[in-house]
Amino acid sequence: MASNDTAAPHSAISMEVPLKTSAPPPEYKSGGRGFKKHAVLDMLLRVFLFATAVASVVVMVTSEETKQIPVAPGITISRTAKFSHSPAYVYHVAALSVAALYSLITGAISILAVMKSGGNSAKLKFYLVVFDALLLGIVAAATGASGGVGYIGLKGNSHSRYNKICDRYGSYCFHFAAAILLSLIGSITLLLLIWLSVYVLSKKIARR
Repeated sequence: MASNDTAAPHSAISMEVPLKTSAPPPEYKSGGRGFKKHAVLDMLLRVFLFATAVASVVVMVTSEETKQIPVAPGITISRTAKFSHSPAYVYHVAALSVAALYSLITGAISILAVMKSGGNSAKLKFYLVVFDALLLGIVAAATGASGGVGYIGLKGNSHSRYNKICDRYGSYCFHFAAAILLSLIGSITLLLLIWLSVYVLSKKIARR
């Protein structure tokens, strides 16, 4: 009988099953991979934004052309058209320069978010949404202002007695048209970044 009493505690101990496990649930792992992909996409969009902003600034700054303008029979004067003659174009260069610098800084942050575990946090996404929206307003305003001035240069305005100049300054007009197009692409890129950040934030909120 003594041998039976001593065997009982050992058999009871061997039947114990641990209730806790340190392994994360499968949905957490898959969600982490999904957020990592979003961070990579965010980084690529910011690199693309940097490229379009720099290209727009360079094209606008180099938009300069000199022509001989006839003012009387046998008399011509040399006139130069360049971006600094229009406040809208100066604002365009300033706004896109800010966009290039901003995309460079936030692109570096996105790279760190990809490399660092947990770097793609909800707090970071919230700040990016706020500043991306602010920059979108700045870039969109610059695009609209430059587009309005460019349209007058292309078509003129008889009611305000603004003469068109693109029939004479073809290279100049081509430059600012390309710069405005690149700025528009940058605005669309910023909009995509905002949508992506909002989507990631919504997924993080839904997981809680």
